[in-house]
Amino acid sequence: MKIDQINELTPDQLRDELIKLKREQFNLRFQKATGQLSNTARVRDVRRSIARIRTVERLKQSATEVKG
Repeated sequence: MKIDQINELTPDQLRDELIKLKREQFNLRFQKATGQLSNTARVRDVRRSIARIRTVERLKQSATEVKG
């Protein structure tokens, strides 16, 4: 997921997307452990998407704290 797409999401949508990515990360770890993982690059993509979402969440949270 690109940063532009993430910036457009609401806080609720960010949380939902984060939950979805965490589940996918969990499933990918199991696939790796059992030798069924075919696309190893997806692990890296998911991890980076999670980091992007968390960063945007923090930025939006700090922006609301400054305003309020």
